[in-house]
Amino acid sequence: MTNILLLSDDLIFTSRVTGAAAAANLAVRVAKSQEALLVLARQTPPALAILDLANPGLNIDACVAALKAIDPPPAIVAYGPHVDAAGLKAARAAGCDRVLPRSQFAEELPTRLAAWIESPQGD
Repeated sequence: MTNILLLSDDLIFTSRVTGAAAAANLAVRVAKSQEALLVLARQTPPALAILDLANPGLNIDACVAALKAIDPPPAIVAYGPHVDAAGLKAARAAGCDRVLPRSQFAEELPTRLAAWIESPQGD
């Protein structure tokens, strides 16, 4: 089963992601901190890492660099509040494969989750 990691301490979005994954027959492991996410990623490299940019303590540059150093590196999709233009821009600059405002992430999630694993930048 394909392995997905989710960094989020938001129960609503965690439920949305795990529900969409279950519907697509995908497994999700959830971490509430960047440190926990990286421990899980090193234990079993994920195919996809989903990062909540509003997660407390997230250092997007360090997190993306650490994920990209895993062999093989996962696709990385990040989402955050649309009003946090600087955070969304920082995620793009850090090397996330796809960066979405939270509303677009929620809209695309049910139909695009499996596709993000194969082509995170694709439509």
